[in-house]
Amino acid sequence: MDPELTRRRVLAGGAAVTSTAALLGPLSSTASAAPSAAGTKPTLPTIVLVHGGFADASCWNGVIEQLQQAGYPTIAPANPLRSLPTDAAYIASVLRSISGPVVLVGHSYGGATITNAAAGATNVKALVYIAAFVPDEGEQLSVLINKYPGSIIEAATRPVAYDGPDGTTGTDLYLEPDKFRTAFAADLPIATTRLMQATQRPFSATCFTDTTAAVAWRTIPSWGLVAGTDNAIPPALQRFFYDRARARQVVEARGASHVAMISHPRAAARLIEQAARTTC
Repeated sequence: MDPELTRRRVLAGGAAVTSTAALLGPLSSTASAAPSAAGTKPTLPTIVLVHGGFADASCWNGVIEQLQQAGYPTIAPANPLRSLPTDAAYIASVLRSISGPVVLVGHSYGGATITNAAAGATNVKALVYIAAFVPDEGEQLSVLINKYPGSIIEAATRPVAYDGPDGTTGTDLYLEPDKFRTAFAADLPIATTRLMQATQRPFSATCFTDTTAAVAWRTIPSWGLVAGTDNAIPPALQRFFYDRARARQVVEARGASHVAMISHPRAAARLIEQAARTTC
């Protein structure tokens, strides 16, 4: 059973704070949705889930299962992890391919990706940040990660040089095998984190030094989930981000590691649905 979501508040709009029971209860479904004036079921928004560094789209499997059971069309595109401009441009192209409203969700570095990608995207109605970076214009993740103490992610990474097709050399980052679980996924079973470590995606070091060029949260309402025992992005930094973005609602998954959407998929899915029901 998911731990109690301990921190709940509404920061804008005068909306009512969602109760713990509502967040932990069943997701709504298209079958129970009220019919429109024409007698047809309302169209639900597409949920787009963007993963962060060292990961792939499978990290959203538990959340996707919850959302699909509730009737939400859901996709989890591969984040290239090559550079912030490259990754944001790719996710922006995914958004343009979708007809109808979108709720855009980002985890970790995926939060920086969606912040840039959704700027100017008229079909994106809500942003949901799960243990995520939420940078402002001109900011670098390498600077933000040290704003509050508690992150061990930089000490856990190993740089590996690679050759580009144009003859240049780049640097990819990997999490060390003996540090992966503590830094990234301490609340998951050891067997699970061994598999995650072995299959981790290369994460270009430039993603940490690229600057944010566009800020979607200034014009699109946002929601945030704090991972209560995150050793990658400190919880205090997550709260700072969500406060600055004037998030409509912030919840905390007590005891959650950095990969809160894996260890607490119901909590993540319910926050996403709150965003969808509020804005779409």
